[in-house]
Amino acid sequence: MTSGRLKLCGLFMVLATAAPAAAMASGMGMMGGGQMPSTSPAMPSGPRYNAAEEAKSGAAAFDAGRFKDAARYFEHVTEVEPKAAVGWYMLGMARAAAGDDRSAVRAYEKSVKLDPVRIDARRDYAVSLARLKQADKAGAQLDGLKSEAASCNETCPQASDLKAAIAAVQQAMTPTQAAPGPAARLDTPANLLFAASQAGDLAYVRAVSLINERRYPEAMASLDQAEAAFGPHPDILTYKGYTWRKLGRLDRAEADYKRALVMAPGHRGATEYYGELKVIRGDLAGARAMLARLDGECAFGCAEAEDLRRWIEHGGDPAS
Repeated sequence: MTSGRLKLCGLFMVLATAAPAAAMASGMGMMGGGQMPSTSPAMPSGPRYNAAEEAKSGAAAFDAGRFKDAARYFEHVTEVEPKAAVGWYMLGMARAAAGDDRSAVRAYEKSVKLDPVRIDARRDYAVSLARLKQADKAGAQLDGLKSEAASCNETCPQASDLKAAIAAVQQAMTPTQAAPGPAARLDTPANLLFAASQAGDLAYVRAVSLINERRYPEAMASLDQAEAAFGPHPDILTYKGYTWRKLGRLDRAEADYKRALVMAPGHRGATEYYGELKVIRGDLAGARAMLARLDGECAFGCAEAEDLRRWIEHGGDPAS
């Protein structure tokens, strides 16, 4: 990577129907040959299901009120991507909407364990626990949300989400609360899980812009929104890995690079950035293995291979 900005990978294409996205995207690089997640396939290799397509089918089923069908699709997502917190969250939401809080709790619990900072999953986990009369466990989640809100002191970007989450859990824990019907069990107005693909693409473009501005925590929030809209997608996972790396979370960066490469073994961006991560960790042999993969993919050479080669020769970021 040069000059601190993400580079253009292949032909660049902005949303034809979204002028704001086009304005934000000007001059930025995109993964997946410049396509948006809504039009760029996940290119699975081996798994029985395409996680991104199953997530889209699940979202459509949910919007149509077919909650059990939605849960089945999201089960497929978790089968392919068992370490993706968003997949388990999708599954929990669908099960809760179908009136099965007991199964929803199991899915939410896995989501929260995989991503303990995800506010919406913690909120809905606590709400389902409250409906099952598991007050102690619901209270523990509520205490965690309250503690985070107190630390935030209404100044952090997630302040409004925390406030809304606390209110939702407290309402669910109120004994006089009437139990809602199955179709009314989800209340996630700020969540992009079932938003139109254009909204997911906008979140994706916004994330790239924020990364280029080095606003990494905000970029991660936008990437979470994009992943919520599309499910696991190699382009999104690659950017999440890059952002985690910039935030100093090399373990999480590696996990997302690996997930991206399982779904799309020939993904050049993920291969390059994973190679750079190996250089950072001093694993030059591993970095050279990533470079060999890129050289095999790029018959006539490509920017990703050349950039990684410079990283290896320099023993780190050549721009530093």
